[in-house]
Amino acid sequence: MAKTKVQKRDILNGLKDKISRSKSIVFASFNALGVKENEDLRVKLRKENSEYYVAKKTLLGMALKDSAISGLDVKSLDGKVAAVFSYQDEVAPAKIVFDFRKGKEDKIKFVGSILEGKFLSEVDTMALAQLPSKQELYAKLVGSLNSPISGFVNALAGNLKNLVYVLKAIEGKKS
Repeated sequence: MAKTKVQKRDILNGLKDKISRSKSIVFASFNALGVKENEDLRVKLRKENSEYYVAKKTLLGMALKDSAISGLDVKSLDGKVAAVFSYQDEVAPAKIVFDFRKGKEDKIKFVGSILEGKFLSEVDTMALAQLPSKQELYAKLVGSLNSPISGFVNALAGNLKNLVYVLKAIEGKKS
């Protein structure tokens, strides 16, 4: 059943709101994805404060036209396109879709993404999805910052240990 102009306007306003609130948007082509698989993906995305949304390309294009995103023509994207809006972590939706598509490469694929107001190609989106998570990056940063301090503490402790060994040896000679 065709949608009325009022319904289309409501969808358009909803899309504009989602675009304005999102930190990143990932576009995925889902031509052969079943209903159960779609629902599984939606559940995984909701856990990361992301939303999987399917709309006609024309409505999606109209909603994106008002935002200042360079290099994007939604109609040129292949197949049925779903937009995954991320409201918290910029990389999380790309990672989730990347992990979800393992074993389903023929059913769902990246067709691009928007990050910091710029359109990224399919290849760039794949690279983005393979980046470590924020928590992993934080852990690496803390480890890198902590490494020189740990080395310094170990060097000082080594000198103290050596002093104790020398004093023990002197005590052993005297007795």
